[in-house]
Amino acid sequence: MPVQIYIVLILTFVINLITTLSYSVRIVGIRTSRVAISFALFNILVLVSRTANGFQAPLLAKTVENDLKIGVTSNIGAFRLIIFSCSVATVVGTLLIPTFQRVLSKAVINFSIHKSMGKLLIHGFSKSGILYFKDSITFPRRENISDIKLGNEFPLRIFILNIFAVAILTVGVLSAVYASYLNPEYRTTASNLSAFINGVATIIMFAFIDPHLSVMTDDVMLGKCSEATFRKYIVYMTIARLIGTLVAQLLFLPVAEVLALAASTV
Repeated sequence: MPVQIYIVLILTFVINLITTLSYSVRIVGIRTSRVAISFALFNILVLVSRTANGFQAPLLAKTVENDLKIGVTSNIGAFRLIIFSCSVATVVGTLLIPTFQRVLSKAVINFSIHKSMGKLLIHGFSKSGILYFKDSITFPRRENISDIKLGNEFPLRIFILNIFAVAILTVGVLSAVYASYLNPEYRTTASNLSAFINGVATIIMFAFIDPHLSVMTDDVMLGKCSEATFRKYIVYMTIARLIGTLVAQLLFLPVAEVLALAASTV
């Protein structure tokens, strides 16, 4: 397997790990009563994720170019392995959410006092900061998982939309690049069509899912909704994300075939 694929596997894992951890930022904002600072600090990790995402497509495209030069017309196993890394990262991210909540909460409180990113970083890598991180390591409680039931409060519409959006976002770039194998003559056009696929999923995220979670966040802050109920919603969203990465395995090849056909007719 080319070295580019190994790099993409690592980058994809990091991207999906950070995205999964993002679900916990609202809980940190609620507990510290500092939602804006919580998102501001988390955006540092978002920058890392977006930077990693920028390397993903060129590395994959390079792999395809090299394969086509030597007559290789398919490398579906490597692409499915990349999608699988999304599922693994989601599981790992879900397990790390309690630990991340504690660490980010401490960072938010520290930053709100000193108002200095430099001091925050120095404290984070100090002996006391490292000891706090070790003490913060924990895993999801069994009762939080056992309380999850498909009752009247289950957000079915948001749950399904999240599955669909995650699945599309997962295969967007991968299917577009893989379409180059299916239609080498128009591989540049096929690769650029990923923006259209990702755009559909992004619209769903920002038009339906994020506003719903934002309203719930405000309701918790105003006392209209309990934090326990909100935590359940976060668990629902992480489960939906995991299912979405699994559904992506089913959508990957059909989407690639559609993009390969579209590249010839666009």
